[in-house]
Amino acid sequence: MLQCIPVKAIINYISEVRFELTKVVWPKKEEVIRLTLIVVIFSGIIGVYVGGLDFVFTKLLELLIS
Repeated sequence: MLQCIPVKAIINYISEVRFELTKVVWPKKEEVIRLTLIVVIFSGIIGVYVGGLDFVFTKLLELLIS
């Protein structure tokens, strides 16, 4: 059976979350953009690599089957 969570507990939880968020060191906009570009570039490189492997293995399988 469901138990009701006291409103005081919810308010306490939200208060603690807000307090913890004041401790967070948020990155600067330039850093976010730079790191995002790094992730996009590496994702593209890995995508091309895996796509190339897929193409090569597909062609090898076609040669084996035919």
